[in-house]
Formats: sequence, C-alpha cells, structure tokens
Amino acid sequence: MSVRKINFVEGEYFHIYNRGNSKQKIFHDKQDYLYFLLILFISNNVNNFDLNNFSKKENAFNVKRSKEIVAIGAYCLMPNHFHVLITQIEDGGISKFMQKLSTAYAMYYNKKYKRTGSLFEGKFKAEHVDTDVYLKYIFSYIHLNPIKLIYPKWKKEGITNKKEALHYLDSYEYSSYRDFLGKDRKYKNIINIKPFPQYFSKKNSFQKEIMDWINYGE
Repeated sequence: MSVRKINFVEGEYFHIYNRGNSKQKIFHDKQDYLYFLLILFISNNVNNFDLNNFSKKENAFNVKRSKEIVAIGAYCLMPNHFHVLITQIEDGGISKFMQKLSTAYAMYYNKKYKRTGSLFEGKFKAEHVDTDVYLKYIFSYIHLNPIKLIYPKWKKEGITNKKEALHYLDSYEYSSYRDFLGKDRKYKNIINIKPFPQYFSKKNSFQKEIMDWINYGE
C-alpha cells in the first residue's frame, strides 16, 4: 500500500483529487453528481451524520452543521474524477473529511449499481499548493476542467468557439464556477472562501482570469 508523503498543516492549501478505479466513471447521471455534492457539504462537519436524514430535506444545503473541519475554496466533479481545493480548520480535518466523503459515496455507488470492491483508484491524491502563483492558478485549473468535455484537446489545439466554452462553464452545475460569478444557487454553501486569499473579490476579476487562460497560447 502506498504512503502519502504529505503533511496536512493548518493554514496551508491543498489540491485534492481522485478518480475511478481503472479510470472508470464514478458519475453516470444527475443523481450521482447531486449525491456527491450533498456529501461534499454534510461531510464537512465534526459530528457524524445520517445521510437519510439529510437527503430527504429539500433545503439540505442550508442545514446548519455543528462545525466545519475544512474550508473548501473550489471544486469540480467530472465523469471519472473530482477536484477539491481545501484547507483544514482543525487538526486532522482533511483526512477526516476525505474518509467520510469517499466512504459515503462508495457505499452509495456500490449499492445503486450493485457492485463490490474499491470505487476509487487508491488513496486520494494531494498536492501542497505552496506559492501564491500556484494557488491562484489552481482556482482556474479546477474551474476550467469541464471544457475538456466539449474540447478534449483545447490546451494544445485551442478553442474554436470561446463563447460556447464560456456558456458551457456557466451552465455546468457540478463545480463552484457559478458561485464565483455570484449566482444564487442551493449549492453555494459548499464553499467557504474566507480562509483563502481574496483573488476574486469581484466577479469580473474571476471572469478575466478565466478568459486569460482560455486565450493562453494565442
């Protein structure tokens, strides 16, 4: 078994990601995505939780949690993997959070699709985001991921229709992109950007950053 050679220190930032075993899909339909978003929200809690109690509530994303153990700065769910930018609020918070998240979703997935065995490709991966430049880049990197669904080679070949790409990002439900644009939606409480540098205090600064990356290489 591999050992993760990284220490999760409070006040530091980490890019967390994992994908399906053998690159298999981990999200097949809207229900899967929304269930993961729900767990992303309720797992961030010092107390244990009963998923049945949460999933039956229409306003589950507004339920008051006892105390957050991490702060999520950005996230994106893709068909066979996910990304989360995170910093821990209490000692051991990231490990506790990820164990809750991964276990709860794997149990849901295996039950729904009548399968057994590991869902994810080993332990979650983590990168220490240790510079200001890198941290600002990760915000963009995570939120630009969905473009690969319509332009798989956009980083090498560019984007033929930038308006289409921006519209796709704006309509993609399963990332925090729309939260940075100030859209009022029920998933907005998943993220807590207060512990992160305020690079994008205005939505036009976020839009400009995204557009700069889309135009990169021209």
